Amino acid sequence: LGIKTAYIGNLGEDSIGDTILDEFKREGVDVSCVTRLPNVQSLSSYVMINTANGTRTKFPFRGNIPPIVWDGQKKEMLRQAKVLHLDGTNYENAVNAAKLAKEYGVTVSLDGCSRQQDNDKNKFLASMVDILIMNAVYPTAVSGKATIEESLLEISTWGPKIVTSTAGRDGVYAVIDNSVYHFKAYEAKVVDTTGAGDVFHGAFLAAYVRGKSLNECIGIAQLTAAIKCEQIGGRTGITDWQTVENKYMSLTGTRL
Repeated sequence: LGIKTAYIGNLGEDSIGDTILDEFKREGVDVSCVTRLPNVQSLSSYVMINTANGTRTKFPFRGNIPPIVWDGQKKEMLRQAKVLHLDGTNYENAVNAAKLAKEYGVTVSLDGCSRQQDNDKNKFLASMVDILIMNAVYPTAVSGKATIEESLLEISTWGPKIVTSTAGRDGVYAVIDNSVYHFKAYEAKVVDTTGAGDVFHGAFLAAYVRGKSLNECIGIAQLTAAIKCEQIGGRTGITDWQTVENKYMSLTGTRL
């Protein structure tokens, strides 16, 4: 989508780590802050797809990767960033990175998906971020509220400036001016939803760093994720910014 991107993290010195690194390089991602570790297995998942309805079942292997050591090079990479995007898969990594980003004045974006058993940890991490985009389950599970509307409004008081929840074919819910708004999903011939949430995050941030409004960021993210879902594979269907921009304009009549 045309945004300069870097990845900070650890990978094992294994074949999965080789594949991950090769794919990053092929996509033009800066991997100068990736550390390869011996005797460590890289994270991977097996995904089973039901092409009849586009659903998928994931079998993740978390690996045994130790937390990131924040040396000078990694800190400087983060200091230069416009946005830090992270998830809670490794809680220690997420919290340490968010703390540094806040110190450097870098906008923090969190994929609200992975949860810790200790819910106070989930709340603490959510309170540290600026952009919180969650899946359909995370808001009620973490807030303890009964409905998505109540949950999002509660979470919006914790600190994040942008609070949204993605719900697949049911669209997106977002807090705007202390009210919850619903954005309908785009029509798509869905064959595989693998990676749709991650694509949403990436497209949202690509629009955000270009200075687009919240409504435009959500619309661009929804459309990019919908296009991805029409092809099998986590990244196969990811399109380019110009294609999304043109399609968004044709569907909404809005020139970005």
